[in-house]
Amino acid sequence: MDTGDGVDEVGPEGAFAALKAGGAMMIDVRTRAEWSFVGAPDLSGTGAELAMIEWQSFPTMAVNPAFAEAALEAAERAGATSVFFICRSGARSLRAAQATADAAAAAGRRLRCVNVAEGFEGDLDLDARRGTVNGWKARGLPWRQS
Repeated sequence: MDTGDGVDEVGPEGAFAALKAGGAMMIDVRTRAEWSFVGAPDLSGTGAELAMIEWQSFPTMAVNPAFAEAALEAAERAGATSVFFICRSGARSLRAAQATADAAAAAGRRLRCVNVAEGFEGDLDLDARRGTVNGWKARGLPWRQS
């Protein structure tokens, strides 16, 4: 699905299938604390690269001014024509994907930027907890924790 601003959007299963198919990579835009304490997608069985680049930094949650440049560099190193962006629920990653798509267009580069709808942990359940309703983890896709 196209979000209308140059960014596509797919669910976790669609992202995982595309990563396995080749030519793509993933950027996890969450914070260092989230990567450490919540876990991260495990792409070891896909052959795709996972870059971890903070979109915002805890505790101020200031946007990383070098994000788009770092994302473009990661895509180039990986030889990726598509980049899948993931965060906790899909909101931050959508903004990060948009910023990267804009930077790629400004640089004259062709790069498909795709937001992973639902994110890594997904929506809140009835007990106000994540990770059970939807998202990468709840859908049973590979992940690891440090």
